[in-house]
Amino acid sequence: MGKKGKRDKKGKGAEKTAAKMEKKVSRRSKKEEEDLEALIAEFQSLDAKKTQVIESSCPPPSPRLNGSLSAHPERDELILFGGEYFNGQKTFLYNDLYIYNIRKNSWSKLEIPNPPPRRCAHQAAVVPTAGGQLWIFGGEFASPNGEQFYHYKDLWVLHLATKTWEQIKASGGPSGRSGHRMVACKRQLIIFGGFHESTRDYIYYNDVYAFHLDSFTWSRLAPAGLGPAPRSGCQMVASAEGNIIIYGGYSKQRIKKDVDKGTLHTDMFLLKAEGVGKEEDRWTWSRLSPSGAKPPPRSGFSAAVGPGNRALLFGGVHDEEEEESLEGDFFNDLYCYDMGKNRWFPAQLKAPKSERRKRRRGKQAESEAAGDEETEQRPPQGPLEIIKEVVAEDGTVMTIKQVISGPAEEKEESEEEEEEEGGAPGQLVEPCPRSNAMVAVKHGVLFVYGGMFEVGDRQVTLSDLHSIDLHRMDEWKVLLEMDPKTQEWLEESESDEEDDVEGAEGGEEEEESSEEESEDDEAGEEQHPAVEPGENPEEYLSRTEQYWIKLARSHMGPEAKEKKVVKVAHAMAKTFHEDSV
Repeated sequence: MGKKGKRDKKGKGAEKTAAKMEKKVSRRSKKEEEDLEALIAEFQSLDAKKTQVIESSCPPPSPRLNGSLSAHPERDELILFGGEYFNGQKTFLYNDLYIYNIRKNSWSKLEIPNPPPRRCAHQAAVVPTAGGQLWIFGGEFASPNGEQFYHYKDLWVLHLATKTWEQIKASGGPSGRSGHRMVACKRQLIIFGGFHESTRDYIYYNDVYAFHLDSFTWSRLAPAGLGPAPRSGCQMVASAEGNIIIYGGYSKQRIKKDVDKGTLHTDMFLLKAEGVGKEEDRWTWSRLSPSGAKPPPRSGFSAAVGPGNRALLFGGVHDEEEEESLEGDFFNDLYCYDMGKNRWFPAQLKAPKSERRKRRRGKQAESEAAGDEETEQRPPQGPLEIIKEVVAEDGTVMTIKQVISGPAEEKEESEEEEEEEGGAPGQLVEPCPRSNAMVAVKHGVLFVYGGMFEVGDRQVTLSDLHSIDLHRMDEWKVLLEMDPKTQEWLEESESDEEDDVEGAEGGEEEEESSEEESEDDEAGEEQHPAVEPGENPEEYLSRTEQYWIKLARSHMGPEAKEKKVVKVAHAMAKTFHEDSV
């Protein structure tokens, strides 16, 4: 048969196994879902009493995560739908609809008859048709004790011009699921992956479906090539050319009875179609090998498409299993993926132009006083960028960069360093580390709302709102503040955990390291402390330890354990020293 025949046979075997598992999960979850259907119906009967559209000014929405935040295609507005909240004892699900007015920095609540049932972990996509449409698919409803789940497979559209909800009933769509991903791409809604679980079983998906917005029909796609393994919570974005890119995600599998193993995926795929928009499209999977600095492994991150054909990845969490406990390192960093150049890079803040000009004038004066002595001593070699991924003892992956530049670029680099040096002056304001936040981009500005982080056994759900101009990249703006200490929690919490909550309120100061501007003039590259001649690894670490600890902390977030941060910092310093000598 040859290798191809073996692969085909193996693929068919995997499909059969997945089909059996899906039937098993579906059968065991049927009773749970029947129980929850009664509760969902009760909520819907309350919603059915609404007979007219009411839009009213209101305070900001309550804390939540796993909702959807979408940019209105025609107005300067963001649309927030659904989500969940857990207070330590009870889970709350929402189907309320909020409108955020960007210019006025104000919220209004939009009550529309016959909305979709309450849910979280659904997906939303906006298209400009007929004054704008917001499409919602899938998601889950949880029992108040959080032990039973109902997975939706319904499709809804909110007609923004007429303010009406409509359920679209078309056969042949995906099975019930949550944690899937959906994007609008050339008159289609493309859905990938997700998971379905009951109390005892679960299954992860890697199937692909298309809903055709012209014919209102579903089709299951069968792309050629080897695609991603089953997963949920991945990054899925559509490029300007109509290609779809998938990165990362999470899945778990049962090793033995009552023992599961989780996997953080870090691979990347391209889903491409010929003649996008037609129901007879031929789709193909191919694996991507991007250059640059990939984000450290994580789940629960948020994704959006920014200006310049770039995909954005914000925040997330890296869970570490230690003995019988599960510890999470939460992130608040922002990474960009250039879909044209197939390149990752971290987005870093720049100083305001006035500060850059001041530093440039100061640097020029120093350079004139010092003469050309320094230039003569520099070796005549071209620019060299060294990128290396470091795996610390605890499994955390960090990316180290070193840039060695030639004298021909000296003048250009000196100006670039002055532009990027030190970042914004004073204390930085930035979103605290979190996972499962809601994000949207409007007019080149990224908005981040809500999400959650953990302090010990306590889960803190957020309701703050931040924004950053992706063109200027000079500062995070706080549009809505929240004090995590005021949140209700119905389980006992240690006093030191309360202190941790207080410390998680603000952002960390930016590293005081000089940076070089990236080739696309949008993100800075870190310039780490140089290794002195003859300096061994121990001496270098002793001299620069605090720098590496700050750098590791900025990547891992304020809630990471100090011991773990130090371990990662030492690994980073050791690798940089090895690359420098």
